[in-house]
Amino acid sequence: MLVVQAWAEGWGLLFAIMAQRAFPNPFADYEKSLATGYFDSSGRLTPEFTQHLNNKVKELLQQMERGLKKADPKDCTGYTGWAGIALLYVHLYDVYGDPSYLQVAHEYVKKSLSCLTKRSITFLCGDAGPLAVAAVVYHKLQDDKQAEDCIARLLDLFRVNVPVPSEMLYGHMGYLYALLFVNKHFGMEKIHRNYIQQICDTVIASGEQLAKGRNFTSKSPLMYEWYQEYYVGAAHGLAGIYYFLMQPNLGVSQAKLHDVVKPSVDYVCQLKFRSGNYPPCIDDKRDLLVHWCHGAPGVIYMLLQAFKVFGDQKYLSDAMQCAEVIWQYGLLKKGYGLCHGTAGNAYAFLALYNLTKDMKYLYRACKFAEWCLSYGQHGCRTPDTPFSLFEGMAGTIYFLSDLLVPTKAKFPAFEL
Repeated sequence: MLVVQAWAEGWGLLFAIMAQRAFPNPFADYEKSLATGYFDSSGRLTPEFTQHLNNKVKELLQQMERGLKKADPKDCTGYTGWAGIALLYVHLYDVYGDPSYLQVAHEYVKKSLSCLTKRSITFLCGDAGPLAVAAVVYHKLQDDKQAEDCIARLLDLFRVNVPVPSEMLYGHMGYLYALLFVNKHFGMEKIHRNYIQQICDTVIASGEQLAKGRNFTSKSPLMYEWYQEYYVGAAHGLAGIYYFLMQPNLGVSQAKLHDVVKPSVDYVCQLKFRSGNYPPCIDDKRDLLVHWCHGAPGVIYMLLQAFKVFGDQKYLSDAMQCAEVIWQYGLLKKGYGLCHGTAGNAYAFLALYNLTKDMKYLYRACKFAEWCLSYGQHGCRTPDTPFSLFEGMAGTIYFLSDLLVPTKAKFPAFEL
């Protein structure tokens, strides 16, 4: 009896600690009758809710533009700088078809290209993002010469013999996303699959080498580190890397997928906390973070992709557990952004909805959007870059506009 009581008290303390980082979820969970204000039986948003989203997008865009007048003029990046704002306007152009959004994207692209980092090669935190977004903007503006120049510069960033980590924000996966982003928006294999596959092979080889050198091979054939830590999540860690390696258009062989990637994914699955959440790093026992960058909201994409590739129900089951954690602890006190905010967490529900067609997950995404519609009214912290794509208001605008067509919604600069 004492053991049971101690376990229960420990479990309660765990949830109390997690709850310090999130607001209590005030929303009733899905029932068909509760969803009628958001969407019909086929998943189409109601005119009223659509109007609410459109109005908020316009309102927040005006606030964002005023706020950006004080933004760092030398931040070119997608994460906190001009390339991220340009990406938002490209997205708004794709959603609404208004050419004025494309013109605004062009202005921000020019700002971004004028202050490249000359350091990192990735989409979110380096020069690949500005160049890839610029290539797409020029392509949409039918300026082929400028688009080709940006692609040539993008390809010139990568050098096989230069040490680069493998993670998303500063490594190979962030560069790979830039290449895939270009191919997607050009609607063709603008960047050849063999080039992309070469980078994937480099990532797998480095993961195998580190696993062997650090005696991980018996647990996981692949291992990756960032600043001497074995990160687990989407931004810096294993889940983000494996999510990309399982993408069919990256050219990883079936043998490597089954012999190397799958057991490595299974190792990440074994790290799951009792809550259904995941640690930020291997051997970190603190069940604290429910963010896209660290925790269930990022790991869920790896799990869903593993289910698509390998067909094992356990991956979908674990993904659904992630969704329960996010529903309970995903209204974050850090704010409304993508990397560690409510909008980013809501994308996990959309990913599950688009795979399962279970209306519960669309409803939950709509409820998190409802929270975002009251932007600034919950007492959240103000991010360091309050109007940026990944920390601030631009990311929330991206999410609210993405929700207008839920079946096409994808977490920006990450989900494929």
